[in-house]
Amino acid sequence: MKLIDSIVTQAAGIAAIRRDLHAHPELAYEEVRTADVVAARLTEWGIPIHRGLGTTGVVGIVKNGTSDRAVGLRADMDALPIAELNTFDHASKHQGKMHACGHDGHTAMLLAAAQHLAKHRNFDGTVYLIFQPAEEGGGGADRMIKDGLFEKFPMEAVYGMHNWPGMKAGQFAVSPGAVMASGNKFYITVRGKGGHAALPHTTVDPVPIACEMVQAFQTILTRKMKPLDSAVISVTTVHAGDTNNVIPNDCELTGTVRTFSIEVLDMIEARMRKIAEHICAAHDAECDFEFVRYYPPTINTEAEANFARQVMASVVGAENVLKQEPAMTSEDFAFMLQARPGAYAFIGNGDGDHRALHHGEGPCTLHNASYDFNDDLIPLGATMWVQLAEQFLAAPPLGDR
Repeated sequence: MKLIDSIVTQAAGIAAIRRDLHAHPELAYEEVRTADVVAARLTEWGIPIHRGLGTTGVVGIVKNGTSDRAVGLRADMDALPIAELNTFDHASKHQGKMHACGHDGHTAMLLAAAQHLAKHRNFDGTVYLIFQPAEEGGGGADRMIKDGLFEKFPMEAVYGMHNWPGMKAGQFAVSPGAVMASGNKFYITVRGKGGHAALPHTTVDPVPIACEMVQAFQTILTRKMKPLDSAVISVTTVHAGDTNNVIPNDCELTGTVRTFSIEVLDMIEARMRKIAEHICAAHDAECDFEFVRYYPPTINTEAEANFARQVMASVVGAENVLKQEPAMTSEDFAFMLQARPGAYAFIGNGDGDHRALHHGEGPCTLHNASYDFNDDLIPLGATMWVQLAEQFLAAPPLGDR
């Protein structure tokens, strides 16, 4: 493993910042303190900043030389509405809020890279440091783009990285193509006619209609989708009725759909709507159907993903750069990859052995109340960011190869 010495030397100080951020988590678009910490550090290191994109976003600009080439590196800053079970010293001080996905660590890794880049400037061009708000369902990446991210800070490519529990610390994973799924929500109301439960023939019972609908949705995956494609349809809530002897008027269903392509998503939405409406019509009921697309699939461009793989191999060895197994979770970095070439990579967070005493009894997995980021990743992730930026700006443009 080839870590940058200056980053290793400063790692303890950056880890202290990470733990401070962990102790003071802020939810989507509320990352005021977090943004202040980031802005103060960047300014201290002589890095010009721009604030306010996406409400609380921060962009650092590190320039050197005369080249007009530029690359973007992105970290997310927001926490989750989870009550932390850990009781170590840096546990959340805000009840019901927690850094349970490692965004505090992502911010710390990019800060460590920023500190080195600002001091050494061993590149010709510009590195944009993108500290993004509201990844957890808030679409902060999309908001920053709409606020002019890529117009104000033009860049050839943009890269992001997420810690991955269960993958060994010291390993990376990146691959071309779809690596995370689209995120979509649906809301369905079956409108029947309520009445006495002992006289079902006088009613239009929405409950069995909804049950039939739930079962029929799964046939989309097994009979309407190519077997080699992947998708998930999950009905996650069913709400109907208030008491045991009354057939309700309505039954409400909600859930999620995940796909790796827009084409499959279009097909699933259309089929779900048709199934819902026709099943209701067959039983003399009515249907309200709403389908909300909030995150597109995260699709890495081939040249940029392969370049990131080469950089990672130079840091940890090719044997520690894994094929990226696509995940059905979603990620709003997808919006950035729709606007610019780039890649979203994983860095191994280990199996939880790094956690301090007094951690929760749950597993060290994402969105778990016992999770904690592995501070040993800070010098590794920062080294990768620095090497990627330096090598990207030193090499011919990927589109020219």
